[in-house]
Amino acid sequence: MIKCITFDLDDTLWAVNPVVEQANHTLIEWLQQNAAAFTQTHGLSDFPRLRREVLEKHPEIAHSVTQIRIKLLEHGLQLAGYSEAESEALALQAFEVFLDARQQVTFFEHAIAMIRDLHWQGYRIGALSNGNADIERVGLSDYFDFQFSADKVGTEKPHPLMFEQMLHHVGLRPEQVIHIGDNPVHDIEGANNVGLWTIWVNLDGKTEHVPATRTVTCLSEIPAAVRSIADEADSRVTI
Repeated sequence: MIKCITFDLDDTLWAVNPVVEQANHTLIEWLQQNAAAFTQTHGLSDFPRLRREVLEKHPEIAHSVTQIRIKLLEHGLQLAGYSEAESEALALQAFEVFLDARQQVTFFEHAIAMIRDLHWQGYRIGALSNGNADIERVGLSDYFDFQFSADKVGTEKPHPLMFEQMLHHVGLRPEQVIHIGDNPVHDIEGANNVGLWTIWVNLDGKTEHVPATRTVTCLSEIPAAVRSIADEADSRVTI
């Protein structure tokens, strides 16, 4: 019996690029007012280079977009002439500004109605994300029961650890859980390898073959896909 449904967040329930783009502009505006030397030295076009330099020095944080962003800001601030202590303090303040703006998402059509439907059916619902969106701050806390992120887990999908920690948290077997996501590797391959049922969200109509249990091209199709998987799961004999 299916008892739990987990969702990826970015590009599954909303488009992430416009969100991050707007959050970056909000960040730059804050830096212009509070750390002007940063914006006199760096622009948004320099962020990929600063990110590469940070990861060359700190490869151990590659799984965490939060830690990467903070270190990027610290690095850029120091290059702009701020002391180490000033850079650390300003980077943390700047990151909170970015993170708050990063939660201002626009849900895909049917997303909230679909999640509400599954919630009302009694499924436990969770988020498994490599990003740093927060279910409470984006307005999903009424429907979601838990969240795991790569930053907190220490590895990102498709590594099995996030899925395994989720299963331990809910006290369920893999065949009792459906994972839903847009990324063929991070979501579908990762969840398949742990034994979960999977639904691939293919909103762009990609033609590649993705070995998900079911595929949907509109979020409104997810409840029917869940029912189909639940019927298949109920027909199987498990020990």
